[in-house]
Amino acid sequence: MKKIIIALLVCVSSNALTAAEDWGKTGHRVVGEIAENYLSKKAEKEISKLLNGHSLAFVANYGDDIKSDRQYDSYRPWHYVNFPFGEKYEMHSKSEKGDIIQGIEKCISVLKDANSTKEDKIFHLKMLVHFMGDLHQPLHIGLEDDKGGNDFQVRWFSDGTNLHTVWDYKMIDFYEMSYTELAANTDVLTKEQVEMIKKGGVLDWMYESRALCEDIYKNTEIGEKLGYAYMYKYMDTLRFQLQKGGIRLAEVLNETFS
Repeated sequence: MKKIIIALLVCVSSNALTAAEDWGKTGHRVVGEIAENYLSKKAEKEISKLLNGHSLAFVANYGDDIKSDRQYDSYRPWHYVNFPFGEKYEMHSKSEKGDIIQGIEKCISVLKDANSTKEDKIFHLKMLVHFMGDLHQPLHIGLEDDKGGNDFQVRWFSDGTNLHTVWDYKMIDFYEMSYTELAANTDVLTKEQVEMIKKGGVLDWMYESRALCEDIYKNTEIGEKLGYAYMYKYMDTLRFQLQKGGIRLAEVLNETFS
């Protein structure tokens, strides 16, 4: 009985740590679902062959799912990048273990390489879908000092939590919509607005998330009780981050499979 209790506690602790590391499952699936609407015919065909007909939403959480397998530990740093406010990514020293920018570039490189095996392409496609979601979670472009907001303690209504977790899934879960409902209720955009979202590249999009991260830190106090007012201030922004993530994921895939 004692061993069973210990095992359950380990399981709960492990799940909590995983959940606190990036967009929750719903957020990642929203990004994948939105991307489906912007894929070119060629990209859609190539992706379907690699994923055996499964959708991008179906594989969107693969990057987190494999964290339970120690053989994939080397990919953990690819989910984020941390550097001080006021500094540039290009000028800051890079982690030898990689980061989200290097991870995305590696995935694209493998998918474009005609010599890559099908298995490698499948793996890196799944990871790319996940990393493009992570790129738009602002706390993934955060600070090393507090582990991307994981050590930034706040309260969500009456529950103790951290800032990273609030942005991962607390706000999304409180909204009480499924990933398909959230994807179906994105803001209506003009063609010009969509083109503006597509403009630039991975580094430009990273800096957008970075600017939002800085805004979040300016408007959140350690120990603060967050709730309805915080939702009112940031939920539309969060939804737009998911929408941009989906549009840009499709843009990267369309270019990769062109």
